[in-house]
Amino acid sequence: MDLVAPVVVEPLRRPRCSECRQGPLERMIVEYDRPVCLDCADLGHLVFLRRGDTALTRRARERSALWAVVVRHNRRRTRYERQGLLVEEAALALAETACLADAEARARRRARDAERRAVRDAGITEALRAEILRLFPAIPPERAIEIAVHASAKGSGRVGRTAAGRALDRGAVTAAVRASVRHLDTPYDTLLMSGVPRHRARTAVAPAIETVLRSWRPSATDAHGHTDTRTRPA
Repeated sequence: MDLVAPVVVEPLRRPRCSECRQGPLERMIVEYDRPVCLDCADLGHLVFLRRGDTALTRRARERSALWAVVVRHNRRRTRYERQGLLVEEAALALAETACLADAEARARRRARDAERRAVRDAGITEALRAEILRLFPAIPPERAIEIAVHASAKGSGRVGRTAAGRALDRGAVTAAVRASVRHLDTPYDTLLMSGVPRHRARTAVAPAIETVLRSWRPSATDAHGHTDTRTRPA
């Protein structure tokens, strides 16, 4: 059997109850075109639940043996709009408890997900740091950590978050190191601030970058025991 909920109106002009003469009325029902207060309509024991929380509204309605829809007339839109429900107080309390339990469960799940993401992100950063040290063994360890953290920051779109970066592609890792050197070990940023176009500024600092990278790369020893410090392909 379909349920037909009573409709309670929040009147724009607050009349008095046609039965008990109490008023002005904040909420009422209309019977035979006459205003009736909630007490006279046997709805006075219900409590108001404003619209907005869908889960709370649904649960309170399901747990309430008697409930009513509250509406108010919108003059501009020339229609009645729903404001919320009147439900039994005990039903609302049960609904709030259920929603609170759900909220706590969601919070616990978010915390677990955050922990898993943190572990995964730490793994990405550590793998990138190890690869930087492998390609550039003479780089200061703290600099390798700094580059790895910066390049793998979540949501940054930087090298460490690209497919190539996660795969520890040599070119991608070297690009992250080169970018760090460009900004911290050359006058690149100063050139940009002075109005030098980006491509010209990059060309100007390229030799300085390669000098730093060369000093961090491993040295190769030839068959005669001589050390070869020439630049290796990046």
